[in-house]
Amino acid sequence: MRSPLISLEGKRAIVTGGSRGIGAATAELLARAGANVVIGYRSRTAEANDVATRCASHGVLAFPHQADLSTLQGNEALFDHAFAELGGVDIFVGNSGVWPDLPVAVENLDDDRWRSTLALNVDGVFYGCRLAARRVSAGGRIVIVSSTAGQRGEAFHADYAASKGAVISFVKSLAVELAPRDITVNTVAPGWVDTDAVSRPFAGEGRSAIEAAIPLGRVASAADIAGPIAFLCSDLARHVTGEVVNVNGGSVLCG
Repeated sequence: MRSPLISLEGKRAIVTGGSRGIGAATAELLARAGANVVIGYRSRTAEANDVATRCASHGVLAFPHQADLSTLQGNEALFDHAFAELGGVDIFVGNSGVWPDLPVAVENLDDDRWRSTLALNVDGVFYGCRLAARRVSAGGRIVIVSSTAGQRGEAFHADYAASKGAVISFVKSLAVELAPRDITVNTVAPGWVDTDAVSRPFAGEGRSAIEAAIPLGRVASAADIAGPIAFLCSDLARHVTGEVVNVNGGSVLCG
């Protein structure tokens, strides 16, 4: 019998933003590898329940949990649920985030949009990671989803780019702090991903133009992002920390 290269058998994971897209694909892939999963989500209860059902079909425990993860209270409730159902947390995947798809020039970027983007993309990551730093077991894994926008910027989406740049710097800082406890902290930076969050720029000829600028010639699927996340959660990546793993088909080449 051959052993699987990635085994998370018996690990206990939290995946935020898990009702759809990258989060849903990640939760199911971790479950396929043997991890028990708590799926954090904001409002899509039916979809979150469906993800939990698919995860449980792999013979693991899976529980959806509704919370506003831009707040401290929402993150605390999520971790409390994970501890109550799973007895602890070994893996924290912070995928909750927002990409306001309407392009806005900085001179027209209002306070509400700026604050709401940073509340979920930065404050939510901070609250989740602070709890993870306190409560993830030694030898655990923290993986946060950032974006190529956090590396190169994104015109007319300055709020989003700023938030993801902050996440990348935060991950690098946290990686050094938690290394003595053998907890790795990394981020995956997707480019364009085929999810319902990007329906506006994909409309009409938009998708063809986007794909023409990607050397591999295609937009990533959610599963394309989930794979590197699962790798970073596994023992194959036990000596990788503080890294930005770019998953963008070669469209942004950052060292």
